[in-house]
Amino acid sequence: MLATGLRNWSCSGHSSGQQFQKSIQGRLPFSRRRAYRVLAGEKRSVNRARWAQLSPSSPPEQAESTATQTDGLVQAAAAALQSSVFPQIDALVGANIQRVQHAFKKARIGPHHFAGSTGYGHGDLGRAAFDEVMAEVMGAEAAIVRTQFVSGTHAIATALWSVLRPGDRMLAVAGRPYDTMEEVIGLRGTTGHGSLREWGVGYDELSLAADGSIDWDQLPHALNDDTKLVLVQRSCGYALRPTLGIEDIARVVDVVQQHGPPGCVVAVDNCYGELTDVLEPCAVGADLAMGSLIKSPGGTIAPGGGYVAGKADLVAAAAARLTAPGVGMDAGCVEASTLRLQMQGLFLAPQMVGEALKSGRLVAQAMTAAGFAVIPGPGMPDVLSYITAVQLGSRERMVAFCQAVQACCPVGSYIQPTPGVTAGYGDEVIFADGTFIDGSTSELTADGPLRPPYVVYCQGGTHWTHWAMALDNALAALLHARDSPAA
Repeated sequence: MLATGLRNWSCSGHSSGQQFQKSIQGRLPFSRRRAYRVLAGEKRSVNRARWAQLSPSSPPEQAESTATQTDGLVQAAAAALQSSVFPQIDALVGANIQRVQHAFKKARIGPHHFAGSTGYGHGDLGRAAFDEVMAEVMGAEAAIVRTQFVSGTHAIATALWSVLRPGDRMLAVAGRPYDTMEEVIGLRGTTGHGSLREWGVGYDELSLAADGSIDWDQLPHALNDDTKLVLVQRSCGYALRPTLGIEDIARVVDVVQQHGPPGCVVAVDNCYGELTDVLEPCAVGADLAMGSLIKSPGGTIAPGGGYVAGKADLVAAAAARLTAPGVGMDAGCVEASTLRLQMQGLFLAPQMVGEALKSGRLVAQAMTAAGFAVIPGPGMPDVLSYITAVQLGSRERMVAFCQAVQACCPVGSYIQPTPGVTAGYGDEVIFADGTFIDGSTSELTADGPLRPPYVVYCQGGTHWTHWAMALDNALAALLHARDSPAA
């Protein structure tokens, strides 16, 4: 009945909305119609989504009958997890709340830290104190948390450029990095935009072992005298491989220290990894760790920003790269409300990450029961992953799954995601991301590139019961996609 209710609600508001859109567009010059669609909120990018219509897979009366075929599957999965896996995740949440609280207490955070700043941001006590808190949580000597980081990719790129110089080489040890890093490195993208390759930085890539892990046998041989930085991507990204654990990162550090050249930097792309364990990469020897505040450490309420944590000299170099040499860590204004939300978000982050981890385990349990291959599989994995990859096997199923998830989002439930070209990605990508913070995968999202084997990557969930609702809707939609001639 949930799926039917959503479709009926969407339908009732669609006709007048579509007529309004057509009437407005009819009065616009052709050159401005595309811009209007974006401003009207139809799409995050022009090729991303379109105004809601009736589900292309079935009329409403058919949706009700197919929804009943999935009744009980998600509920059974949840019941099994509540008595086994969920208590283990709750224990992790408790441990991480303690270490975050310790960091706030150590920095003596008080109301006076929420004043904010303007202009250059000189003398911002709250910003400086938040840097201390983040460094403590990350197990690092220092950290910068800045609203001026527009994304996790921006924070990572800033750290890479602060270390690497012409003639240096970077080694990616966990296979091909995440899609948005490819243009930063120079594997693809627009000539003249200043990729690392254009600045004379070499790039080496260590393929994964057959089981999807780091190729430990080949790692020592992949290091050479010109290797200045080793990049470790902790999450699977858009790859069918296990998430790396803290023990894996510690082992990379050990190998680099034994076989790499003196001063070789180990930098960890920590996006989706924060607070999924009781330690962070810098606590086990990584020189740098970088990530986004609209992912895990923002607790679903930080409106933007990112961080770089690690050794003090390297963090200072990253700050100089973000701003300018001589400006460094002493600048970067942040509004009072933003600063408070960022701090509060970090305090909420252990709980929000716990719910996301529970949601991922629910996705794995239910989708495996429905007959789909999932990584990591059901149960309690050796390494908890913020991202759960579900192999759907066809373009049609990916579209159906993401559209069904979007319909259960609090923001833009009336939008139907469609595959399209998005900045930073080489393939068409589809996103279900009806979130209060644009791009906040901590809330509840499902996305993936439209390429074989057609995998949807599920993240976030402010409470696992939200994902339970979305899964009910998605499983009903997949029944139609499976039965369609195009599937």
